[in-house]
Amino acid sequence: MATTRRSASIERRKGSALAADFAYLVRTLKTLLDPYRPELHYMRGPGPKWHAKHRPAHAAHDGVPVGLQHMKA
Repeated sequence: MATTRRSASIERRKGSALAADFAYLVRTLKTLLDPYRPELHYMRGPGPKWHAKHRPAHAAHDGVPVGLQHMKA
């Protein structure tokens, strides 16, 4: 009777190890085939609105902030 319990316990461990190995294999394949590439989605830095807002005060012309000046073509 004790040997039957031991063999059932061993079989359970083998089964759980097999399931863990299979899960590892699936995760590995999923990461290899994942089309997401974060290097394509990185931020490139502040844009023109940020630069206009944070431009130094000496860039103002006649006391009018640069963002409020009228441009002449």
